[in-house]
Parts: sequence; C-alpha cells; structure tokens
Amino acid sequence: MDLQNTFSSTSLSFLLEGFLVTLQVALFAILLSFIFGILLGVCRYTRVPLLSHLATAYIEIVRNLPLLLIIFFGYFGLREWGLKLPVTLSVIVSMTLFTSALVAEIVRSGLNSVDKGLVEASRSQGFTYIQTLRHIVLPLGLKRTIPPMVSQFISLIKDTSLAVVISLPEMTHNAQIIYNKHYNATIPMLILVALVYFIVNYSLSRASRRLEKKLIG
Repeated sequence: MDLQNTFSSTSLSFLLEGFLVTLQVALFAILLSFIFGILLGVCRYTRVPLLSHLATAYIEIVRNLPLLLIIFFGYFGLREWGLKLPVTLSVIVSMTLFTSALVAEIVRSGLNSVDKGLVEASRSQGFTYIQTLRHIVLPLGLKRTIPPMVSQFISLIKDTSLAVVISLPEMTHNAQIIYNKHYNATIPMLILVALVYFIVNYSLSRASRRLEKKLIG
C-alpha cells in the first residue's frame, strides 16, 4: 500500500476540499428536505383531499425511483430542456426532491401516532382543526420522528457519494482522482474515506440519541 502518497499533505488537502463539498451538499439538502418533508407530511396527513392526494402522488412517485436516476435527470435531463444548473446545485435539488418524500412519510407516521383521544379532547375544548394540528399533533408527532429522521439524514450524507457519477468534486470523487494518480493508494484511500464517513455519521447518531433522551426525559 502506498501510504506515503495517501497521507501526503497534497492528497489530504485535496481530500479535505472534497469533504467540504460533501458537507455543503449534505447540509443544504438536509435543511431543505426537513422543511419540504414536513410540509409534504402535513399535507398528506391533513383532511383536505386535494392537498392529501397531491402529496401522496408526489411521495409515491419519487420514493419508488432510484436516487441515482433522479441525480441523472437533475443534471442531464434538465439540460435537455435548456435549464443548465451548476453541478452542486443540481445535486442539492435532486437529493432534496428525493429525501423530502421519505421525510414526509416519517412525518406522517409521527403525526398518526398521536393519541386520537388527545385530538378529540382538544376539539371538545373548542380548538379548531388547525389549532389542534399546530398545538397538539405537530409538537407531539414531530418529537417522535427524531430517530428515523436522523437515520434518513445519515443515509443522505452517505448518498452524496452517488454524485461522483456526474463529477461533483465531493470526497469520493477526489479520493478516486488520488488513487488513480498514485499506484497502490486505492485501499488506504478508501479506508480513509470510509473512516471519515463513519466518524461523521456515528457522531450524528450519538447526538441524536442524546437529543432524544433530553426531549423525552
């Protein structure tokens, strides 16, 4: 194994640049997916038929497509229609569209888990449907979505590596360039990339557990 080239300052600096791109894409996609996922989940949960049916159609279509196909469409497909997005923006949009559908299902499950008795009690006290949703269902339901939502966002961070197919200069892409350049650097470079992914995702998972205990406790 070529440890000298793998851990040279030049290689590590180039890998760090890729890692920062990975973080940038992941953070924007997580933030946008969180917002749109909650809106979609609430729309699907609501009793307004048009909103519920539109949200259901979007969720069912998107979550049954592979993310890689959506990434290809977001970059190459839109170009065919004259919309040329920068590669970083196209990946963020593609990952947001995909993850929002999955987050929406998590949100819907969380809202459905709220005791119906609490909802009925709220309505009997004179709360409107919107007030019940805002003050009872959403706070209780969203609290229960924290563990699965964090798991979904950890998957999103790992899935950023799929963007290597459209040459987004993220961590996996830069690692590939390094080990293509240096003979016998493939295994140590892949181990290093795996270690970085593990540290980030394990830390996020531990933080999620502490937050969950704090909210429940």
